[in-house]
Amino acid sequence: MSVDVAAEINFQDQLVVDQNAAAALFMEARTANSWTAEEISDETLKAVYSLTRMGPTAMNIQPLRITWVRSAEARERLVSHMAQGNKGKTLTAPVVAILSYDTQWHEMLSTTAPHAASKASTFADNDALRHSMAEKNAHIQAGYFILAARAAGLAAGPMTGFDTAGVDAEFNADKQCKAFMVVNLGRPNGVIDRERLHRLDSDVATATV
Repeated sequence: MSVDVAAEINFQDQLVVDQNAAAALFMEARTANSWTAEEISDETLKAVYSLTRMGPTAMNIQPLRITWVRSAEARERLVSHMAQGNKGKTLTAPVVAILSYDTQWHEMLSTTAPHAASKASTFADNDALRHSMAEKNAHIQAGYFILAARAAGLAAGPMTGFDTAGVDAEFNADKQCKAFMVVNLGRPNGVIDRERLHRLDSDVATATV
């Protein structure tokens, strides 16, 4: 842990989670580029999603959709659309998650938000608003996805360096979804590629009005 981060760790008595949980979720967790060879079970992935879905979204719309990539054939298809620097680690990660947002989330309103189901037709007629809400709220869920993966003992490597149109053609062609992030997942192997980079201090990044 770098000195600049450690200098601001005076908040443990303000947390409702213990130090181990804070370390696993935030302080010690690192973006991963390599992992152990341990296989990730379907049960673990279901647990990750079960936590992810509890994060807040506007009107509870929950636009995030996840495609788990396991097979060698699907992996090769995905890697062909990744940026050069992301190909190797995507090929070797135990499992890869393609995060997409559902552009037709309003069709689920009767399930996700019965109190707002009558607004479905309004969203159906407003593509710009519907897509904007889907993208923004799916990104919120992506943050919870990374924390959920860490809570399940996984190391996550989120990436946006890929051909989104290509990934959509390969994996979302029969869906109404748009890919926006690819996340490599695996058990952490303790390898640190470099020291943690500087995090902005609160007096730089926050203000009280």
